[in-house]
Amino acid sequence: MLTAEFWADWWRNFEALILPSIFSTIRMTLASVVFGIIFGSILAFFLVKHNPKGLKPRPTAYKIMSFCVNSIRSFPILILIVAISPLTRIVMGTTIGETAAIFPLTIAAIPFVGRVIENALIEVDPQLIEAARSFGVSDNRIIVQVMFREALPAIVNGCTLSAISFLVCTTIAGAVGAGGLGAIALTYGYQNFNNSILYTCVIIIFLLVLLVQTIGNIIYKKLK
Repeated sequence: MLTAEFWADWWRNFEALILPSIFSTIRMTLASVVFGIIFGSILAFFLVKHNPKGLKPRPTAYKIMSFCVNSIRSFPILILIVAISPLTRIVMGTTIGETAAIFPLTIAAIPFVGRVIENALIEVDPQLIEAARSFGVSDNRIIVQVMFREALPAIVNGCTLSAISFLVCTTIAGAVGAGGLGAIALTYGYQNFNNSILYTCVIIIFLLVLLVQTIGNIIYKKLK
């Protein structure tokens, strides 16, 4: 039986610990995904243009960049955060907290989102590309005005998946001092045997994932 005392204690914990961590998680997710989309789009532009079947093939440059992308993507996020912590300290001035977590999350997001966008772009109908080329459209304009435009619904789907993945990654980052819901669930919930905090954080993360997916679906349907 849940007593009034239980709910009063739950509300104190929610107000003091969980509510600030919700905003911290949202900020970390937004920052990493936004930067990931910006720089991932640039990366995808390069990969699509210079892949062996691309508009301007440069196999050697493509292989080098593709190797770098695959290398970063192969690291679990927790290992990546620890591995680049000296670089994080140089760039961000600290390795602890929300601000410090944004840097490694962004580093992980760029190749992830870049591959997602690249895969969406290479699925564009080649006949559209050839038609644009026959009108003398430059390679850069073909990628931006033809391929990106045609692939936009698929890109939105991919970016929605990326946002959900990095929302989950922020909770993992909480294990190494990043803050957010993951840190609260681990420190104040699991380690202190406080199930009300632990499962409240789990439910909130679940609701945030549903919210992101719903927003992504709405945007996708409008673009389709």
